Amino acid sequence: MSAALAPTHSAAPPLRGSALRVTQARVVRSEWTKLRSLRSTVYTLLVAVVLMIGIGATFAAISASLPGGFDDGETAISTSLSGTFFAQLAIGVLGVLIISGEYSTGSIRSSLAVVPGRLPMLWAKLVVFTGAVFSTMLLASFTSFFVGQALLSDKGMDASLSDPGALRSVVGAALYLAVVGLIGVALGALFRSTAAAISTVVVAFFVIAPLTMLLPASWAAHFVQYLPSNAGAMLLGGTYGVANPLSPWTGFAVMTAYAVTLVWFAAWRLRKIDA
Repeated sequence: MSAALAPTHSAAPPLRGSALRVTQARVVRSEWTKLRSLRSTVYTLLVAVVLMIGIGATFAAISASLPGGFDDGETAISTSLSGTFFAQLAIGVLGVLIISGEYSTGSIRSSLAVVPGRLPMLWAKLVVFTGAVFSTMLLASFTSFFVGQALLSDKGMDASLSDPGALRSVVGAALYLAVVGLIGVALGALFRSTAAAISTVVVAFFVIAPLTMLLPASWAAHFVQYLPSNAGAMLLGGTYGVANPLSPWTGFAVMTAYAVTLVWFAAWRLRKIDA
């Protein structure tokens, strides 16, 4: 066969091993793409922002109209950030859906096939979601604070961001919601059931704490301050009806300890039990 008639093959460039290697950074980018491409994620974050700002403004307006001013244990700072405790429902539910939705549709199998090590996928979801919640709710927190103080200023009840504890409370509201989101993701990974995980979020943050008010004070005083919602709320500059001896950062550390524990159990189950 002549050289002119010899078959020619275009030599494909060899694939470099690093081009196909699964790295934590690539998994994070993948999870970020999934997070921002879901309209439900954007809408739920917007709901949390509206609740944060709207309810904080409502509470501030009510306090400004009352002859007695603030309720016991509340301040101009904590009143303007009251929407945090309503926004946490949207954030907690969204955290659950970030991973339980993949279990319900079966797409988790594709995710784990691409990331056979499993845990990098969980770490990526936690980092991406927590970062998105913190950055979004930090903007909402500052907005809520300034709107609330504007409503309180007519009665001379407003506070400044330079006041003691003000900046900590505003940033603390975003940190609080970020940890709520972290707990939601951990519960979604642990239970793998949307209904069970959301029910646990609701009970932990909306049911247990109010029920403790029905207990004798001598009993509740031994544990009520260590409930995740009560402990974390100390960052926001008010007692919210609970006499809490914990300092703001100690309370936040207690709340974070709950999240870390749940993440550990979620990681253990992800490693040991198939999807």
